[in-house]
Amino acid sequence: MKNIQQQLAALDAQQMRRFLREIESASGPRVQFGGRDYLLLCSNNYLGLADHPQLIEASCRATRDFGTGSGASRLVCGSLSLHHRLEEALAHFKGSESALLFNSGYAANTGILQALYGPDDLIFSDVLNHASIIDGCRLSGARVLVYAHNNLAALEELLEQEKPRRRGRWLIVSDGVFSMDGDLAPLPGLVALKERYDAWLMIDDAHGGGVLGAGGRGTAEHFGCLDKIDLHMGTFGKALGSYGAYLAASRAVTDLLINRARSFIYSTSLPPGVAAANLAALKLVDSPTGAHLRAQLESHRRLFAGRLSAAGLNLCGSQTQIVPILTVNPEPTMQAAAALLDHGIFISGIRPPTVPSGTCRLRATLMASHDPQDILAAADTIIALLASGGAR
Repeated sequence: MKNIQQQLAALDAQQMRRFLREIESASGPRVQFGGRDYLLLCSNNYLGLADHPQLIEASCRATRDFGTGSGASRLVCGSLSLHHRLEEALAHFKGSESALLFNSGYAANTGILQALYGPDDLIFSDVLNHASIIDGCRLSGARVLVYAHNNLAALEELLEQEKPRRRGRWLIVSDGVFSMDGDLAPLPGLVALKERYDAWLMIDDAHGGGVLGAGGRGTAEHFGCLDKIDLHMGTFGKALGSYGAYLAASRAVTDLLINRARSFIYSTSLPPGVAAANLAALKLVDSPTGAHLRAQLESHRRLFAGRLSAAGLNLCGSQTQIVPILTVNPEPTMQAAAALLDHGIFISGIRPPTVPSGTCRLRATLMASHDPQDILAAADTIIALLASGGAR
């Protein structure tokens, strides 16, 4: 116990200790906690679907019909008709042969990589990939080579170096939208390299699904290469406003995962209400309403990021609704986050190990349901606070 207390004290001294904040309302454009109302600028509920009436009604109806829990894992007796309907809808949505549900993005990435790759294989991974990809690579037992962020030349150099001693299967894995910088993976270049070097390509599109592309199918649709992604992972807990994750891939791949992915095999399946909400979310995203919400979100992004950029703030190359504001070190980052709370603005300060040392930032995220005037007022407050505190 003494050692644990010492570790906590060390985190306190470095401004690195984390705490849970109790939110007392739905994850809308404004939230309540501690008896006060705040503008919410750190939710991944990008399209504002988390409290959408159609998702709520679908969830309530399924709960009445199927109960609150599925009762077991998919391979025992927890594979409900709702799960199968959702997987069929996902495969159609992504243009793949098949799809398979997982209980979270973390469970998906660790399960997919652990099941499909092993000691004879080689994985090429972007240095800024999500922690769940990193952990999945470790669990696979495959050899992993990390390439510089979004650097196609560096990746090709590694591929070329490894070519003479190749023996197993090769995989290139990348986020589609990087969750901390808000920038996009260069998918056309990754597709060209995977074809040139006979590798597979896996994209984690947790932050692109629902948001990017004419139909909301994500980063690959945005770049026009949806049919070139071998392993297409996505989640429901962000733009789609619900919970869970999936892989869209060939039928052979999903069949193998059913038999080998430990995070799938040994988990109780998604509750019926969640699966039904996911189905409703897919329909909304793939509709004129979804197109309208995406246009609204992009308008908000341009408004907010444009105001901050004009003031000279470093937005880390963001191209999406994730807008980081570089603050460099932990102390000014957390001071700025606390000061923004005093002004009624809730933005999270992000520190190592989530981001590399020296790249702390305020991570702002926009929602289609935000009020444009609230967004502009928040941007002006951020600019004034960082200018007065010197936390750039």
